[in-house]
Amino acid sequence: MTALLDGDLASASAKAGVALTDFLVADEARRLWRLRLDQIAADPGSARWVARAAVAEPEGVVVGYAGFHGPPDAAGMVEVGYSVAPDRRRRGYARAILAELLRWAGAESGVRTVRASISPDNVASLATISGFGFVEAGEQWDEEDGRELIFERH
Repeated sequence: MTALLDGDLASASAKAGVALTDFLVADEARRLWRLRLDQIAADPGSARWVARAAVAEPEGVVVGYAGFHGPPDAAGMVEVGYSVAPDRRRRGYARAILAELLRWAGAESGVRTVRASISPDNVASLATISGFGFVEAGEQWDEEDGRELIFERH
């Protein structure tokens, strides 16, 4: 993440063992890397939960990034976070990424709830979670993203 934050795509790709894309050094991604690096500095145990490159198989092509906002909280809740590169959207990658995040969370004994928070205007993300058993559980105000609907799956 440090190499990505620095915009050093070649070094980050070498460390990741896969050819990373410009999407991972775009401004939005860099904001995420800064946030996650600060989070890992404060809690090194969170490193395995936060953002990873999303690789489409069997092609081995990076299509975005995904992870959780952190390890399970005291109630066993994790929140999913993922983004697909614009040139890879509308091909089913977001649903595949979400399915993998849910499989991962389901394999962890400390996870009891998976949350997704989505802007009510984000039609694509709302469609992505449909069919995965999420139930609307309320809403919140996010300082960066504004009003978000909260969906949970137990």
